[in-house]
Amino acid sequence: MSRPAVSIDPAVSAFAARLAVGEAGAAAVLFYGSNLRTGSLDGVLDFYVLTDGPVERGLWPRVSYREWRHDGRDLRAKIATMHLATFAAAAAGRTLDTTIWARFVQPSALVWQRDEAGAAQVARALDAAAGTAAWLAAALGPAQGREEDYWRALFRATYRAELRVEAPGREDTILATHRTHFTGLLPRIWARDGIAFDQDGDRLIPYLSAAQRLRARRWWGRRRRMGKPLNVVRLVRAAATFDGAARYAAWKVERHTGVAVEVTPWRERHPLLSAPAMLLELARKRRSGR
Repeated sequence: MSRPAVSIDPAVSAFAARLAVGEAGAAAVLFYGSNLRTGSLDGVLDFYVLTDGPVERGLWPRVSYREWRHDGRDLRAKIATMHLATFAAAAAGRTLDTTIWARFVQPSALVWQRDEAGAAQVARALDAAAGTAAWLAAALGPAQGREEDYWRALFRATYRAELRVEAPGREDTILATHRTHFTGLLPRIWARDGIAFDQDGDRLIPYLSAAQRLRARRWWGRRRRMGKPLNVVRLVRAAATFDGAARYAAWKVERHTGVAVEVTPWRERHPLLSAPAMLLELARKRRSGR
């Protein structure tokens, strides 16, 4: 399934290549998120680094933060690293994860690849993510409605299943920003994947049997129940293992308050233990106006 071409700033591609070189067994790097939507280099760039290896057990991905000065500009990135096989399994709905297929039915860009074989694997995984999302949208959406009604129902359901604080109407922003991407995507996937439907003007009518709808809702119910607990465990793990967590926190603090907080080697090694001291430093500097 082809996706609309996305213009990528050369600095993003250069950062992706740098990340790939530093990661053993890197097969591909995906760029996604708000900076892909806006084309801006401000804030934090979001990457997935996909590596060789079998489907992983336990918690994934591994999260890290990197800063890089490129052509006189400071770039910042949050990186999720996982095996390409795990990414593909999650995209196809073969794990309890609720994030991969919901995130990657949205636009993303392959900004680095080791070879054509890896690129083909990523393309198949992205197609699978779209298929998983479209199948569930048919089950969670209305009996009939406009295409955006089904996507809206899907995104609302996934937001409720996760520990994410999203402003009301976030799904509308996604659909409006990526109108070209989403327009016509749902009927194309349904037709490709053998989901029966009719189309009357801008109205779609999917035909899921009672058994098909029950299977989809049971599949989703299990993942919905596990969504928040998995998010909690991942957040706790990330707090303890997030490579670059102290620098990331210091950057966020300065961005939102204008106050620079020092990142010492000890704070870099012990981000959780140093958090209270960093907060005290922030409070002291804000009181003194520095």
